[in-house]
Amino acid sequence: MAGTKTKVLGTSPDMMDVAEDRRRFSKLMDELKIKQPASGTGYSFEEARDIAERIGYPVLVRPSYVLGGRAMEIVYSTEELMTYVETAVKVSRNHPILIDKYLTSAIELDVDLLCDGTDVFVGGIMEHVEFAGVHSGDATMVLPPFNLSDAVIDKVLETSRKVALALNISGLMNLQLAVKDDEIWMIEANPRSSRTVPFISKATGIPLAKISTQIMLGKTLKEVGLGSGYKTLDHFAIKESVFPFLKLVGVDSILTPEMKSTGEVMGIDEDFYTAYYKAEIAAGTKLPKDGGIYITVNGDDKEKILPAAKSLNEMGFEIYATKGTASYLREHGVPSTTVFKLQDGQGINGLSLMREGKIGMIINTPSLKSGAIRDGYTMRRLAVELEIPIMTTVQGALMAVGAIRVGREQNLTVRSMREFHV
Repeated sequence: MAGTKTKVLGTSPDMMDVAEDRRRFSKLMDELKIKQPASGTGYSFEEARDIAERIGYPVLVRPSYVLGGRAMEIVYSTEELMTYVETAVKVSRNHPILIDKYLTSAIELDVDLLCDGTDVFVGGIMEHVEFAGVHSGDATMVLPPFNLSDAVIDKVLETSRKVALALNISGLMNLQLAVKDDEIWMIEANPRSSRTVPFISKATGIPLAKISTQIMLGKTLKEVGLGSGYKTLDHFAIKESVFPFLKLVGVDSILTPEMKSTGEVMGIDEDFYTAYYKAEIAAGTKLPKDGGIYITVNGDDKEKILPAAKSLNEMGFEIYATKGTASYLREHGVPSTTVFKLQDGQGINGLSLMREGKIGMIINTPSLKSGAIRDGYTMRRLAVELEIPIMTTVQGALMAVGAIRVGREQNLTVRSMREFHV
């Protein structure tokens, strides 16, 4: 519409292009001294391979110009990259693929803010429970962040302010950031409203979309009673996604950069675990109150999962675990029964216990490589079909254990949303 008499409300098309064009956006981030994961654009397999080897595996690969993370994948080797190029996308001069360094075990954040070109109001900072790499539409999100220090939150606010003003945002903007070793990394900026705006608005009582429209029509943040700032909360709101796995035969439930959810719900409470328990109830997750828990985690997570295992044992749950995990738990005072893999051909196996109704929840953290992720497919698929909740991160497991304790000890009552907005 450039060169016509059409008036575009809100952020200018040129600034939208800066946010969308990889080269222009990277240049802006360099000028603002904001870190970005190393990246490149490949127009052939050979170019993509050279970029991935220069950046270092694992890398996040995706076609250019996609929505919902379509065909986005984390690859761990040149062989996997070749398979991706041959089966997932057609790479050409007109259809390049984008390659980014994958930040292993980084915390991902979503930030929704309002800007009028002068002031910046941050409506909310949401921390993903899953590590960076899971599509934001699928991630469990916590508002406000529950693992970040005040110093890191201050860095996030300053980064958000700088980007919003540099892009001369008029209205809403969404930022996706990653935190690793207390450093802030820019993933992407979306100069528009995002799917999390209704969630934040309901959690805070601030109608972000309505105020954004007023700004686009010429009002300032000060005129609508906000000005610059950040909305702090004295309660937790947790967004949980709803998935259609039960209706899709054979689909793996492991979360990836490609969006799979079809809806979302919210739990809200002053207590963190109660908010999460409410969210799980709303999402249809059947957390157990007794019975057996099956634990199988990678080597790096054995120590981290110990508090969850101890809590489950104290609540009277029977712990079943794969050989390495069971040995570690017993060595650290948690009684556990060793469970073998089906292919081992000996002793009791996890799939049989699941079918017999002896498993009420599964904690499975696969190694960060695609082979290990594929190996757990049969177990995850059976869990979906039997409606057994499965936690694939240590953080998710710890939250589930806290929610189970809430479910066993509390009788929840109905409360008005207005109570949380006072």
